[in-house]
Amino acid sequence: MIFNRWMNGKTFYKNYNWIVYAGLGFGLLAGLPSCRNGKSQVAATTTAVINPDSSINATVKQVPATVQVQNNYSTDEHTILEGKQVFQSNCTACHSFEQKGIGPNLAGVTSRVSKSWLTQFISNAPAVISSGDVHATKLVEEYKQVMPAFTALTPEQVEDITAYLHSQQPETEDPNTAKLGTPLNDPIPAKIPKSELLLSLEAVTTAPLTSNEIPLARINTMVVLPGKKQRVFLQDLRGKLYEMEGSTLREYLDISKERPAFIPTPGLATGFGSYAFHPDFYQNGLFYTTHTESANTAPADFVYADSIKVALQWVLTEWHLPNPSAPVFAGKGRELLRVNMVNQIHGVQEITFNPFAKPGSPEYGLLYIGIGDGGAAEQKYSFLCNSNKTVWSTVLRIDPRGNNSKNGKYGIPAINPFAQDNDSNTLGEIFATGFRNPNRIYWAPDGKMLISDIGLTNIEELNIGVAGANYGWPAREGTFLLNYTGKMDKVYPLPTDDQTYHYTYPVIQFDHDEGNAFSAGFVYSGSIPALKGKYIFGDIVSGRVFFVESSQLKLGQQAPIQEFTLQFAGKAATFKEITGHRKTDLRFGMGLNHNLFIYTKTDGKIWRVNGCSPNKKI
Repeated sequence: MIFNRWMNGKTFYKNYNWIVYAGLGFGLLAGLPSCRNGKSQVAATTTAVINPDSSINATVKQVPATVQVQNNYSTDEHTILEGKQVFQSNCTACHSFEQKGIGPNLAGVTSRVSKSWLTQFISNAPAVISSGDVHATKLVEEYKQVMPAFTALTPEQVEDITAYLHSQQPETEDPNTAKLGTPLNDPIPAKIPKSELLLSLEAVTTAPLTSNEIPLARINTMVVLPGKKQRVFLQDLRGKLYEMEGSTLREYLDISKERPAFIPTPGLATGFGSYAFHPDFYQNGLFYTTHTESANTAPADFVYADSIKVALQWVLTEWHLPNPSAPVFAGKGRELLRVNMVNQIHGVQEITFNPFAKPGSPEYGLLYIGIGDGGAAEQKYSFLCNSNKTVWSTVLRIDPRGNNSKNGKYGIPAINPFAQDNDSNTLGEIFATGFRNPNRIYWAPDGKMLISDIGLTNIEELNIGVAGANYGWPAREGTFLLNYTGKMDKVYPLPTDDQTYHYTYPVIQFDHDEGNAFSAGFVYSGSIPALKGKYIFGDIVSGRVFFVESSQLKLGQQAPIQEFTLQFAGKAATFKEITGHRKTDLRFGMGLNHNLFIYTKTDGKIWRVNGCSPNKKI
């Protein structure tokens, strides 16, 4: 059983906080109160077989594997409703009752585990792990993350959650599953080989810590602002934007002071999502940001049926700065658009301008916006995804200086693929569709538009951006078939008539034997000869650093991936070893003079690539 970070308002990224899955045994909890705050406690009884290896701590009595224990769960409607509210507000980013996602499918979990272990694990997972519990240890290795303790939860809150979990029982098997054939247990059998290259890194600085808990600094996107004096910026998703001057990070903007409704919780990319300077920033002072606010803070421009819960809202803002050269942000903002989200995950994590667009060209000054599916597909709202009629799972392209949008606050470029299709139901804003989480958009030196897409449970991918293309999610994950009407934790071979769907497939992909979340990078064009022309990227969780030759990024094929050996200040090591954690939360940035930076949210440390040479040990 794997659980999200409940109640304290913080969550980690993909697979960060999963330890134990359904089917493990737990200890016995006895003596539940019969009445609580005036609510009658009607109990449902289930049994679970307890595994003798399942020691939690000294206070938990060991039960032989052959002993069955009674688990009493409240069936009181008010208790279940309160548990549902807690779950929906804090847990749905990673858990559902339909299928496995970042965490497991929780349907029927209370018939597979005992209430005592369930309760103790929610409250203090590290204690379960440190006790030497065999199952927890195995799952730490499998999911490579550790869930933090939630000692602030009251017994009543935990009771509410378990009552709600007990009310969610498995549905019958989706009849479409049998038609898909045999699932692929190892979609990409070939392993990523180690190259003969040793990548050297030097420490630059540690970002200001914005939390006492991991991740210590949610540093995310590095942007170079061109001009007479080139400037480098780096944002922290908790609301800070820093200007990077040498090894110093100086606060430029605190978005929470500009937008009091801003929320950086519960994590998983919520917060200060992205930012972009207009190509004419030094002339017009225009600057753009995305951030999250609570559900129903204001009417949204993009909505869905009232029967589907709104978890939060993403907001795109245009700011006007009277003095663009000022060392500290000062300006006024206007809202361009607001989007409702089904879940906290996969929001508006990327906005950017095409740096190769020339003044006077139709592309110049157009803003690209990556919008994820908001977890809709995993909650069986796939009808919100993969359509040119809905905004989710898309990359948009808008003219922020125009006004022909439905809300009149921005323009829809005539060059967009659906802008002039004479169909009032399609969204002219859409550039491309079919993404789960298009969290980085980047143009390589040769002009290729590269869009990374973080996958669900099997495939991570990088795509070449093409106007009007459909990249397949949720019907496809990488070059594989996905059962989006049923369980989505398995992939299948493509159907024989696949070409009739006209999906565009990735140019890089790897499966979860190799990593868990695509950390997008850059094609190197700096001063290190051995790295020139290589697209350098990695895995967010493990911190592995990969590369492919940029010349091999071509539609219709997947480029072969190789892995660097890493050297930190002259000593060979891995990012796991350097951070001291199973999840490194790895990101890449490109700074002045095309210097490549690699940084880790887990500890906030920023490294610069300063060399690459043959690895003599290989």
